[in-house]
Amino acid sequence: MKIKNILLGFLFFACGIVFSQESKKWTLEECVYYALENNISIKNSELDKDLAGIEKTSAIGNFLPSANATASHSWNIGLNQNITTGLLENQTTQFTSAGLNVGVDIYNGLINQNRLRRANLSKVASQYQLTKMQEDIGLNVANAFLQILFNKENLKVQQEQLATNRKQLERSTDLLDAGVIPRGDLLDMKATVASDEQRVILAENALLISKLSLAQLLQIEDFKNFDIIDQEYDAVQNPLLLQTPESIYQKAKESRTELKIAKTNLEIAERDLAMSKGAYQPRLQGFYSFSTRATSLERVTGIALNPTNPTTVIGVVEDTFQNVVQPNFNPVLGRALPILDQFENNKGQNFGVQLTVPIFNGFSARTNVQRSKVALERSKILYEQEELTLERNVFTAFTDAKGALNAHEAALVTLEAREESFVYAKERFDVGLMNAFDFSQSQTLLANAQSEVLRTKYDYIFRTKILEFYFGIPIIQTK
Repeated sequence: MKIKNILLGFLFFACGIVFSQESKKWTLEECVYYALENNISIKNSELDKDLAGIEKTSAIGNFLPSANATASHSWNIGLNQNITTGLLENQTTQFTSAGLNVGVDIYNGLINQNRLRRANLSKVASQYQLTKMQEDIGLNVANAFLQILFNKENLKVQQEQLATNRKQLERSTDLLDAGVIPRGDLLDMKATVASDEQRVILAENALLISKLSLAQLLQIEDFKNFDIIDQEYDAVQNPLLLQTPESIYQKAKESRTELKIAKTNLEIAERDLAMSKGAYQPRLQGFYSFSTRATSLERVTGIALNPTNPTTVIGVVEDTFQNVVQPNFNPVLGRALPILDQFENNKGQNFGVQLTVPIFNGFSARTNVQRSKVALERSKILYEQEELTLERNVFTAFTDAKGALNAHEAALVTLEAREESFVYAKERFDVGLMNAFDFSQSQTLLANAQSEVLRTKYDYIFRTKILEFYFGIPIIQTK
């Protein structure tokens, strides 16, 4: 019994977890935050930001001296010159050498300074790119979120329309049995119900597809159980519509990320031009090197007369014709000194400065400068183009938001008229003064008016989000 209770408890616990997961509904804020943390495009932008940080570290490293240690050990086998005696001998020798080289740029046309400034600008640009990606993703998530809300409400309208027509079908069946209406009216009502069922299926598919779109945007695989909370948005006039497009554009110029990116890219192009001009200037470098070596060859420890040929004739005295001789010494060889002693005795150092003056380099420096100038002009044009694009987008967003509000207000007026018309049609249909086909047409017009109100409502809400976006108001408040 105890084990059974434990198993039942575990089952209820597991079911509770599954139920809680399936019943979770996402808010707009949760969707945006989740997208900012999991979207693939944002992750790629974050990697670009990391690369910009690495580039800055590399630029800082150019100011530091370069130091390289070398070491080698070699074997020479065969006919080689004996460095002790200077004779060619068949021998096997070993050589060991070690060294340290240090170099530092004293002056190189301010290339390192400009490269560091460029790296700082690249890091700023990568941050702007990441911010713009986050803004675009947030706007796309908001659009997808509002699309789901529209499809949900539209599905309710279609379901209510279907339920109403099903009741009318039942009533028409009773009226036909009572001989009040002809059979054609019943057939028309059946066709209307079938059409309504079709519209419900289309609305359900549209809702599922919109959920799938948002789930993919959030990188959520289990889109079948994905759902959002039914938030209510009022289509009230936005205060920004009381301003002028010009004032919104001036505000956008101060805050919009795409302009900041274009401005930073322009400054990067200026740094590139300065670096390419640095190749025209002389380069002064300091250097220092240390080396030592050791060998396995025997060393000379002294001299001794050659026993077989102790003397050598080097001349003759003119008067006496006596030979002039000198002793014939051979070197006395001993074992090589210990390696550490040889390293100590054979130390050597070299240091100084080197000046390199560019005279002719196959036009490489000149062509690099010309390329940088062209890139700078291109960046200026792109910056101007971004300003024009931003101005056009702001005026378009303002016009679209105002037009969406007018369309929504007109849809409300149309809906009110359609509701009154439907009430009148229903009254006539109930007393047999209108056939089922005309009554169905009135219902369809009412449903279309209701859907149009929903469409214009959420279109206006999204248009105002875009307008706020350009004004510097975020989609959601950041944490």
